[in-house]
Amino acid sequence: MVDPRASVINERLKRIGRIIVVSSGKGGVGKSLVATTLALTLSRQGCKVGLFDLDFTSPSTHIILGAKDAQPKEEKGIVPPVVKGLAYMTLVYYSGDQATPLRGADVSNALIELLSVTQWSELDFLVVDMPPGIGDALLDLVRLVRNIEFLIVTTPSLLAFETVKKQVTLLRDVKAPIIGVVENMKMNIAKNIEQKTKKLGLRFLAEIPYDPKVEEAIGDDNKILNTAIAQKIEEICRTTIR
Repeated sequence: MVDPRASVINERLKRIGRIIVVSSGKGGVGKSLVATTLALTLSRQGCKVGLFDLDFTSPSTHIILGAKDAQPKEEKGIVPPVVKGLAYMTLVYYSGDQATPLRGADVSNALIELLSVTQWSELDFLVVDMPPGIGDALLDLVRLVRNIEFLIVTTPSLLAFETVKKQVTLLRDVKAPIIGVVENMKMNIAKNIEQKTKKLGLRFLAEIPYDPKVEEAIGDDNKILNTAIAQKIEEICRTTIR
């Protein structure tokens, strides 16, 4: 049986220029920080930007942004509040600090519900923070949303990159465009990930050095935009995305 909500989703997203999905094969690679910094950077460059946290397993963009008291409004759906210059939507508005353990069908249901009820304004970019891995949420997003592009985040770990290879295979099978790969938390000069990325036929976007200042910047958008990660993301925006 076709879920009637699915037919509404692309109508909700029709005023958005580009939808960039930030994803990773494994957790703990800094995906949410990359997604948040990308959204803030594009906004500071004069674009109209939204940030959509669909990481049901462990949402954290609200902590990175310092979105303390923001709440969406109900108006023929849910209208995201503006947080630090971004139209911002997250499941945390409804779950608070409670854990949200979701199984297969529940993941799909939560994803479809958020996509179908959220009323986005006209945006140049919508940055989507996905759960790690290649599970139901990613498969549903590719199935339900047209014109999405993927930016993949990994670390220098070869184990982390093994999951990237599987993710790339899946995305290519469903013909989803991949912008490229970001290597986060770089601590040496090795070029293993860059070489392996190019071997896959993908664009290697940047290596982002480990920056101890990041922890101090959490919750402060101005400090985040002065970190090493923001400098690299700004380069990616200038050379690849915009």
